[in-house]
Formats: sequence, C-alpha cells, structure tokens
Amino acid sequence: MTDLQTFIAGLPKVELHVHHVGSASPRIVAELAARHEGRSPVPADPAALADYFAFRDFAHFIEVYLSVVDLVRDPDDVWLLTHEVARELARQQVRYAELTVTPYSHVHRGIPAPAFCEAIEDARKRAEADFGIELRWCFDIPGEAGLAAAEETLRISLEQRPDGLVSFGLGGPEIGVPRPQFKPYFDRARAAGLRSVPHAGETTGPQTVWDALRELGAERIGHGISAARDPDLLAYLAERRIPLEVCPTSNVRTRAVARIEEHPLRQLVEAGVLVTINSDDPPMFGTTLNDEYAVAARLLDTGAQGLAGLARDAVTASFLRPGAKQRITAEIDAHLATALR
Repeated sequence: MTDLQTFIAGLPKVELHVHHVGSASPRIVAELAARHEGRSPVPADPAALADYFAFRDFAHFIEVYLSVVDLVRDPDDVWLLTHEVARELARQQVRYAELTVTPYSHVHRGIPAPAFCEAIEDARKRAEADFGIELRWCFDIPGEAGLAAAEETLRISLEQRPDGLVSFGLGGPEIGVPRPQFKPYFDRARAAGLRSVPHAGETTGPQTVWDALRELGAERIGHGISAARDPDLLAYLAERRIPLEVCPTSNVRTRAVARIEEHPLRQLVEAGVLVTINSDDPPMFGTTLNDEYAVAARLLDTGAQGLAGLARDAVTASFLRPGAKQRITAEIDAHLATALR
C-alpha cells in the first residue's frame, strides 16, 4: 500500500464533485470563524473541528454545512476560500477541477452577485498562475431553499455568466425535494449552453436518478449510488456512458451507506458504468482526493493500472476542452509507465 500511496500522490487527476465551501481546510474554516467570532457556532480552533464535523445523519450534515457557509460574508472571504481550495487540490496533483458553487447561499447572505462572481473569477485566475490548476464552476441550486433559489441561481448564472461557469446543478437534501420541479430551470440553463449535473440517488432510490436523467437532462450524476439497486438503470447508464460522480467516504460519513465495505462502487464498475472518484466535502469528511483513490483501490481490489484507468475516466467525464483532455491523459499514462518500470 505504501508504494500505491506514492503512486496515488503523484497521479495527475481531475476532480469533478467537490463543493466550494465544503472544501475549506480546517485552517481556513478556523480563520473565517475567528474573523466572525461570537457570531457563529463554528469553532475557531482547527483541532475542535473534527468533533464539530461528526455528522449524525444527512440532515445534520446540511445544518453544519450551512453554518460554515455563513462564515463567508464578503468578497474577501470568497477570494480566500477559493484560492486556498485550489492550493489544496493542486498539492494532490489535481490538474483540473469543476467546483460546485452555490451562489444563492452567498447572495442571500448579502454579497452582491457581481461581487461574488468577480471574487471567484479573480481567485480562479490567480490560482492557475500560482498553482498550475484550472478551475471551472458548476452553479448549483440549494434544493432545500426551493424554487425561489432555483430562479435566483439561474438568474445569476445567465446574467453574470462568469468565464469559468460550465454547468448547472442541484444539491442539498434529496428527500422531500423532487427533481422534476426543477425542470424549467434546467431547460433554460441547458438552452443557454450550460451542462446538466444534478445530484441524485445518494440518499434516495433509483427513481431520483431516473428523474434527473429524464426531467433534468442530466449529463453526469452527482453520487448516483442507488443506481446499483436497479439493473435497468445500470444498463441505461452504461450504454449511454453517463458518468457517476462517486464519493465513497462522503457516503459513509453522511450515513447514505452504513459501512465502507457495503459501498456499491464495485457493483457500479462491474456493470460497466463510467465512474469517477471524488472527494465531495473533503475536510468535513476527514478525507482528501488522494484518500478516495486509496479507498477505491481497496473496494475494487485494484492497483496502479486500475487507478490510472479511473483517473482517465474522470478526464473523459469532464467538460474540459479536447486538447486539455489529451494533455492530462498523456500525463496519466506517463506516470503509470514510470511506476511500472
């Protein structure tokens, strides 16, 4: 495993399911909490955050997540968060990442939409210069906030249209938040050229994934692990090469899966589904993208060649330009060739 960990650490990667605020390191969360001390339940001590991030269930996770969102109160906070997330991803040899960003949550808390978008764009450009990582945005609807949030997210997406914006998503709780109600917003986003990447099938059954495909025109599915319970859905995903953004540790930490040994990753892969490995909200779940590749190696009983294949699949599933896909794939192949010598 030590050799495999070394291989993973140097493996060029693409990250497709990672949340903007949820990627804030304990150091950055603590720094933001200290800036707003006395006005937030979030600890200003990095050492205390592990206990704060111990989730009872998915609903508790959302509650804690929103308390961290509440720490991001001005454009300077947005810039710091974005730049530091890029720094941490680049340390793990991530060449390209599509961050899920929820502008509604920040605009609703008083940051004007133009200032928010200017901050993430400036940090994106600075991160590429500083760390050599390319960032793109998925603006997602916080499902728990309803159709008003959907309308506002779409408005921000289409009116501001930052250069890094590539896709339109839907996050938050699945239970009690039916996917079909968001169809008009996804229709308009897709008509404007944004790609459809909703969450579905994490804490609910296969029908939620079907709804995301049929009603929202999903081109990738966030999580989608309940597809393993529907052979017809598995066949549909495999035949059409619709990728699933799988986040194993996240699924355990939010209690969507009882134990890591019960995770359906192997079943999905053996069914021929295009699967990508992702970290979701890594500091909150005590993980990293490198850790998730190590988890995948254990669940799939695979080594360097299998992990390189997963890294290539993430490139395939991304919304990168063809030339950039070829470049990163060549880097992956070169890294594998060196490891196998």
